[in-house]
Amino acid sequence: MKMRLDNRKMQILRAIIDDYILNAVPVGSRTISKHPGIGLSSATIRNEMADLEELGYLEQPHLSAGRIPSDKAFRLYVDDLMSNADLNPEEIRAANNYLSMKRGGIEAVVRQTAIALSDLTDYTSMVLSPQLRGIRLRHIQIVPLRELTAIVIIVTDAGITKNAFIRTPYNMDAELLDRISRRLTAQLYDCRVVDIDTNKVMESLYEFGNNVDFFKALINGIESNLEEGSKHIELSGAGNILSHPEYNDVERAKHILSVIEEQESLYRVLRDATKMEFTITIGAENENPGMRGCSIVTATYHMKGKPIGSMGVIGPTRMNYAKVLAILRYMGSCLSETLTSMLEEDS
Repeated sequence: MKMRLDNRKMQILRAIIDDYILNAVPVGSRTISKHPGIGLSSATIRNEMADLEELGYLEQPHLSAGRIPSDKAFRLYVDDLMSNADLNPEEIRAANNYLSMKRGGIEAVVRQTAIALSDLTDYTSMVLSPQLRGIRLRHIQIVPLRELTAIVIIVTDAGITKNAFIRTPYNMDAELLDRISRRLTAQLYDCRVVDIDTNKVMESLYEFGNNVDFFKALINGIESNLEEGSKHIELSGAGNILSHPEYNDVERAKHILSVIEEQESLYRVLRDATKMEFTITIGAENENPGMRGCSIVTATYHMKGKPIGSMGVIGPTRMNYAKVLAILRYMGSCLSETLTSMLEEDS
């Protein structure tokens, strides 16, 4: 059964965490006694800190040193003690400047978002490219371009249009391609790309002739076009990790940097995070052992109201969670608006 801390312990713990976030050094009882609103002697605070250590909320890195918050303390802080933060006008201006240039398409906007996050937080940032595999198909149209070549236009429920080029057989005229388009649209309407049953779709197309290779290429073109780039992560500020005193230990820093470089586990984190608006994973809560000296905070971004990707920052467990959440919330909103605007302009 979870024991609830009394108000005095909560007040002291919050003061310790706030001080540690700011200064990155173990916190002693004398430091806390000087905090506004505490009004307790050093001796009383020492007793309370001893209790908090016994309960697993504080750790003592050295015998004569002060205490530092544990992962358990940061979880309590994030869930119950943390106040909301707002961006100041200068931070808002800086965030807007990063996304003011839309040249280069979606990839460039995603890259600028990653740079903005790392610069604004002083942590390592990551942005997952738009995930189109989970969105639903709305319309498929095969348009002949020239002899033996056609373009497949794929429209999704998020309003995104993707194009794929395909070779056509000699016996495929515009009227037949239009009939195949209507059949595919009817069969795959509201279907997610991950749920396409290739065999079932193939069976429905056999009435249009024995063009097995063409039908396979057509379905593969639809699937691969919406899967393209789904695992791409835009990273920025990997070296920011080294600017924080927690990572002065070379081995510890190497573990974290190797995970960041490898990216596969970061992709899984961001893919799963897309299902939720915000996530905060602290220290030992991270599945990858190499990231258990860090915290990861993520936010989802949308296109036309549909969640299609996520972004996040990686930093020490003593990161300024309130400020990071405020930055992610604002940047997520900016990215969503920018992508939707770009979509409307293309339309």
